[in-house]
Amino acid sequence: MFKSGRSFNLFLAVALLTVISLIGIGGFMIIEGFSLIDAMYMTVITVSTVGFKEVHELSTAGRIFTISLIIMSFGIFAYSISTITSYLVEGRLNTLFLGGRRNVELKKMKDHVLIVGYGRNGQQTAHDLLLLGRSVVVIEKNHELILSHRDSRVIFIEGDATEDDVLEKAGIRKAEALIATLPIDADNLYVVLTARSLCPDLLIISRASHESTDRKLRTAGASHVVMPEKVGGTYMAGLVAKPDLAEFFHRLSFEGDEGVNLVEVVCSELPQEFQGRTIHDMSIRRLTGANIVGFRTPEGQYIINPGGDTVMVPHAKLFVLGTQDQIEKVKQIIREGKKG
Repeated sequence: MFKSGRSFNLFLAVALLTVISLIGIGGFMIIEGFSLIDAMYMTVITVSTVGFKEVHELSTAGRIFTISLIIMSFGIFAYSISTITSYLVEGRLNTLFLGGRRNVELKKMKDHVLIVGYGRNGQQTAHDLLLLGRSVVVIEKNHELILSHRDSRVIFIEGDATEDDVLEKAGIRKAEALIATLPIDADNLYVVLTARSLCPDLLIISRASHESTDRKLRTAGASHVVMPEKVGGTYMAGLVAKPDLAEFFHRLSFEGDEGVNLVEVVCSELPQEFQGRTIHDMSIRRLTGANIVGFRTPEGQYIINPGGDTVMVPHAKLFVLGTQDQIEKVKQIIREGKKG
């Protein structure tokens, strides 16, 4: 029931405080015949050791019960107050309350991206995905790291991503993709294995620090393996050898809607009037100003700079170069079946 020892400590503190209070209330009502309010008052001043005046003179049995209640409650009260105070000071109580709202959001969420690990790679990945308008759920073990980023637009799940129930809690069955960004290859390997066993068709991307791990990760079920050092080194070499070209492609990938973008447009539900037609027949360049620079067939074949005689088929992908407005027009044409 409790995935965190901190949550269990809070539950235990509240439970012990409740039990000792009920014992006190029940004891005063039975032994002394006090009313509910009087019994609650006596229990509170006894358990908290405040020591206000008794509401009624106690009998010998009542005094023995009060002594016993003080002895039993002293340690429990101190433990409970210190635990609850710790949660208030460190923000953990607020985290627990926010967890309810988070669970509601997770139940409604679909086609989100799971990111395992929120180190530098994980944070950058989440940042770029949010800029692209994607929903992000992060699985992270480090409680302090989660607290320091709790005001971000990311939904956090505290736990171990190698455990099935943690991935299920993060909505892996409704996710579009999972990205493992942990710094240790062996940890990413376990995450990939667990995720693939739960979702055979899920897109899984894993970070790797060593080339020897690439094959193991793919065997475990990774769809793609990325080595940040290799990618960074290639980009830096490109800035020396072909600086303008490298910068151009970097801007295409990350500028968002402020400049020219290169995006993929999925023809999942191609209108009937376009099926069997060619790219030339669709008049995309004339109607939108955007350029189709690539084409991917449903079988996975890539065509660079496809000719006008390339035939459109359902579930193909177009790689479109243009401004954000131009790209939206292309999507509208594909979606609504408008021709020129």
